[in-house]
Amino acid sequence: MFKTPKSVTSPKKFIIGQNLLEELSTYTKIYGDYTYVICDEFILDHAKEEAGKSLEAEGHQSKFVKFNYEITQEEIDKHREEVRKSGANVIVGIGGGKTLDTAKATAYYEHLPVVIFPTIASTDAPCTALAVIYNTDGSFDRYLFLPANPDVVLADTKILAAAPTRFFVAGIGDALATYFEARACYRKNGDNLVNLKPSLSGLGLAKMCYDTILEYGFQAKIAVDQGISTPAVENTIEATIYLSGVGAEAGGLAAAHAIHNGMTAVPSLHRTQHGEKVVFGLLTQLVLEGAPKEELETVINFIKEVGLPLTLKDLGLDEFREEEWRQVAEAACSEEDTMKNMPHPVTPDDVYQAIITANALAEDYQG
Repeated sequence: MFKTPKSVTSPKKFIIGQNLLEELSTYTKIYGDYTYVICDEFILDHAKEEAGKSLEAEGHQSKFVKFNYEITQEEIDKHREEVRKSGANVIVGIGGGKTLDTAKATAYYEHLPVVIFPTIASTDAPCTALAVIYNTDGSFDRYLFLPANPDVVLADTKILAAAPTRFFVAGIGDALATYFEARACYRKNGDNLVNLKPSLSGLGLAKMCYDTILEYGFQAKIAVDQGISTPAVENTIEATIYLSGVGAEAGGLAAAHAIHNGMTAVPSLHRTQHGEKVVFGLLTQLVLEGAPKEELETVINFIKEVGLPLTLKDLGLDEFREEEWRQVAEAACSEEDTMKNMPHPVTPDDVYQAIITANALAEDYQG
């Protein structure tokens, strides 16, 4: 009988340290001599200055292009055309998760290597062979499954620690769900993010991610409040970017991210960070699982400790409209999403009721 293989996949190189932007050519030169850089607006000038010097010193050409705020198919196609016009042979993404996913998708379609440089530790997007595509209105469109992980991921702790604390904490929120989703997928023997079966190693990395952020997350958050990097910050960044990314990819996603994807259709939550919505998705998943009180309390107390939003009101919801949240539940149970990796069948009505219960629990613990 045919048996789908299990997997562990990861970037070819994951480098964590300081002052990596000014050494960019060290990591691009083995792949090519013309670098096309998709960059967030806030760091564009700094990247041109620091990374540009590095590439120029190597005798390489470069083109720096501003990311246009949302990863849509139209944005990807625009960069593909620019890459072909320029003749670039290496893609670099510098910025947040959507910028990095755009770089990964562009490199995939153009059959080029990609180097990833996150500027905020808000998601585990840097390490995955996955890009999340959105519609122009900000709602979830689809997952783009890639045949390979990034060639290099550069985590500069000095830059990551200098970003607003909210982004750093959102990354902790995204990583918090990694173990619970991998655990659910492993129990179901569902499909991981490369459409293979979850591996024991993937589950182990996801558990290490959870243990690391419980141990160091709060201390790291305090350091980032001051704009500084400490060993706790470095450990937490390794967990939120690498362990979470590889753990989720090899272990699989389940209800938490499916509910997040449904929540992208709620207009009043469009300014809410990915990891913040994932945290509420995690609470809802724990309700769906009937999680033990001790486990639920550990998760909720940690959410409160690091300052993540707990209730729908905390997330910025203006008003609870039943029809809107019925649609969230319906979208979360789409056959194309990861709700199917839950160990037991889940209906849209189950999700809707779990959302209401999770919010009520959060309000109770918040009080």
